[in-house]
Amino acid sequence: MLAFSKATITRWPDGRFVTPGAPWRWNYELGVLLEGMDAAWNVSGDARDYRYIRDSMDPFLSPNGTISTYKEDDKELDNILPGRQLLLLYRTTHDPGYAAAAAVLYRQLKRQPRTRSGGFWHKQRYPNQMWLDGLYMAEPFYAQYASMFHHPRAFADITHQFVLMRQHAYDPATGLLFHGWDESRQQRWANPRTGTSSQIWARGMGWYLMALADTLPYYPANDAGRETLLKILRREAAAVIRYQSAGSGLWYQVMDKAGAPGNYPESSASCMFVYALAKGVRLGYLPRQDLAAAERGYQGIVRRFVKAGADGVMNLTGTVKAAGLGGTPYRDGSYGYYLSEKVVTNDPKGIGAFLLASAELARLSGDGTAATR
Repeated sequence: MLAFSKATITRWPDGRFVTPGAPWRWNYELGVLLEGMDAAWNVSGDARDYRYIRDSMDPFLSPNGTISTYKEDDKELDNILPGRQLLLLYRTTHDPGYAAAAAVLYRQLKRQPRTRSGGFWHKQRYPNQMWLDGLYMAEPFYAQYASMFHHPRAFADITHQFVLMRQHAYDPATGLLFHGWDESRQQRWANPRTGTSSQIWARGMGWYLMALADTLPYYPANDAGRETLLKILRREAAAVIRYQSAGSGLWYQVMDKAGAPGNYPESSASCMFVYALAKGVRLGYLPRQDLAAAERGYQGIVRRFVKAGADGVMNLTGTVKAAGLGGTPYRDGSYGYYLSEKVVTNDPKGIGAFLLASAELARLSGDGTAATR
């Protein structure tokens, strides 16, 4: 049904997108890719998509819940994301090993270091910092686990994570969110008054919008935080749509500087926005007119970024490989920094996001073949 899911199975058997002989570790990029495969399977019903998810996860797992190469002491929110596939596999197989592994990741969240105001540190080595990325890495799993295993009090904490980031990273000039917030204001990239980084990174906003769309379905209907997150989603979706290119339908790497030198449309973020907008419309979180922006975005993605290789296998171009703040070598979060990162073809994050966007539009149309066009 989705040409890209079949291309993924061909290109990266068992989910291994690293070069032969390179170390293979539990990682968030695999989590994004498998989220896309999960979405493809939900639309196509093709057992090959489901088997791909299972075969990609099982080599990491032991029956007692141990996850090979995972280190809880690193306290990386990135490592939580693949747990969503553990919950999928537990739901479909009832194998307690999957639940045991998911419990390991839930335990990390309960022990995750926090800022003074209660926000999860992005990683142990990034103290006092919240990044937009972390909301997607942690909160949908946190909410799904809390829903499946009956931890209703967790939802107040989940709401708090979103609200903190919206409160402290918000840019009133654009209505969008800066990539990071350092509560201690110690980082060189942090504004000494607000603690925020200086740029609106498109994929960062994509992580945040997808996190909202993927977390909300697990909220109890009467939880007060549900309405809070719905309001945030609606406001941020409206801001995202304002920064969609009228000509191409795409979104730029630095979202609010489309005409600035060196800036460019970026595929993964554009896919993420299409997915979150379409899912928000489908679930009734967003107004129906937002679907037009999602459809324009998808058409722009297909025109600009989707290419057939010489072998006929589909490729996705135009994905920035990575972007972060601080670290070694130091990433200063400047406009020039975000434009300096490498842009690649067939990045697993980009392909996962493209599968998510394709599947959502197919679900809205009721046509499982729509996403291949």
